[in-house]
Amino acid sequence: MTVTQATRKQQVRDLLKAIETGDAAPVAAVDPSKYLQHNLAIADGLAGFGAVLQQLPRGSARVSTARVFEDGEFVVAHTDYDFFGPKIGFDVFRFENGKIVEHWDNLQEKPTSPNPSGRTMVDGPADPTDLAKTDANKVLVRAFVDDILVNGRMEKLAGYFDGDLYSQHNPQIGDGLSGLGAALEALAKQGITMKYDRIHRVLGEGNFVVVVSEGTLGGRHTSFYDLFRVENGKIAEHWDTIETIAPRDQWKNGNGKF
Repeated sequence: MTVTQATRKQQVRDLLKAIETGDAAPVAAVDPSKYLQHNLAIADGLAGFGAVLQQLPRGSARVSTARVFEDGEFVVAHTDYDFFGPKIGFDVFRFENGKIVEHWDNLQEKPTSPNPSGRTMVDGPADPTDLAKTDANKVLVRAFVDDILVNGRMEKLAGYFDGDLYSQHNPQIGDGLSGLGAALEALAKQGITMKYDRIHRVLGEGNFVVVVSEGTLGGRHTSFYDLFRVENGKIAEHWDTIETIAPRDQWKNGNGKF
């Protein structure tokens, strides 16, 4: 049977929810003979993930997935977790022959209050639209990250936005280009540098595009997951998670973060 797009998305939702419910049935979506784990704190394969679940205090986990979208063999989920403490996470699953065979994620501690514009790390539009514009939107967002975040071509910044109409979900930054500028200035005053070195993956469906990047924040090796919503050819909204990458001697698997 061919697995439909809706089914793959639902399989991911169900698999993540099973962390909370303990339901074993959704795990059938995973191919245990091929499953590769890129969360560096978890040992490889289904056995590694099972071992982590066994360490969770009984009944402590909560999982609320805000949005799910798909790009070819990949499904991306954006989730509000309580998993060894409150976290916001992006999970990327790769399917092969109808089964999940690989997983990446990026987790950030959940803030206790909204950002300067009153937004949380997960609220906002949830369902992809403008499906015919997927490819164009991926090109736009990749160019933005490459120009601005990787190469610092700040003279191009305003061209990616519709004036100051920009909804921001980063917990430290307010809406608009003005909010972004103020946050970058504050970081600079604290002597904190944020540097994106390379883009690893760009995945999108319709008006949602996520970019997986590697770089440094305050001199620490860092993984950046940035989700953008595009509207009329301009970047209109942004969510992200930022995670420090543990030193290699602390990795529980050898598959790498990316």
